[in-house]
Amino acid sequence: MLTPKNNIIIGIIVALVVVASYNVDANPIDFAEGLPNLATIVSEIFVAESIIEDLKYIPTALWAMFETLQMAFIGTVIGVVIGLPLSMLAARNLNSKFVYAPTRAILAIIRTFPSILWALLFVIMVGLGPYAGVLAIVLYTIGFVTKLQYESIETIDSDPMDAVNSIGVTKFQLIRYVVIPESASHLLGQMLYMFDYNVRQTSILGIVGAGGIGFFIINYIKFFEYGKAAIFMLIVLITVLIIDWASVKIRDKYIVKSQHGMAVTTK
Repeated sequence: MLTPKNNIIIGIIVALVVVASYNVDANPIDFAEGLPNLATIVSEIFVAESIIEDLKYIPTALWAMFETLQMAFIGTVIGVVIGLPLSMLAARNLNSKFVYAPTRAILAIIRTFPSILWALLFVIMVGLGPYAGVLAIVLYTIGFVTKLQYESIETIDSDPMDAVNSIGVTKFQLIRYVVIPESASHLLGQMLYMFDYNVRQTSILGIVGAGGIGFFIINYIKFFEYGKAAIFMLIVLITVLIIDWASVKIRDKYIVKSQHGMAVTTK
């Protein structure tokens, strides 16, 4: 039920949206006037002769997508492996402020730049190609997944931690026998999310020459070959849908069951 206070808050939000839209020149009329341009592109894509010709590029698109998946997988795994111990250092319930504060500051710096800017930096360092993209994904994954993980660690019930601490265990034993088991389902969910996200991100890193399927997409768009670009984007769409489906299945099997105290079978 909307109260007078809620109405005031909604009014303020609407007013801020209007002001912000004015400042960024967000004009609905310009959007409506631009729709015919989109229709022109669509009409160029769906030409029977062009579609038949563009289908020849499917093998190239599949190989480029495979390279993209490789980049995202390597970057996600390495980023999570490096990020996990950093998340332990950044958790407030495991360390003093002299440890977690500087760790969080470093992670915030890493997280400040999107993966495409990291990719641009690494292209300058190591040259064009997928290696620069992998390095960018690794850094972005470290900054992002570490934040998710240390926030999960801080939500762990303090009772088991206090019970284990009372018997005089080391911090390593506390992490091994309490922290990691308690946050394992969250970590798996975060890994799945990051891999899904990194596949999408890696698909556009080709804009700055960091390899993957995005390299082909941006070049075809530059030369107004929208039909060929559409084939490559369709491959990306299909791949993302498959990853989403697989992610749901894994979550249902290993995360949802564990959070409800159900036995997880391996069949």
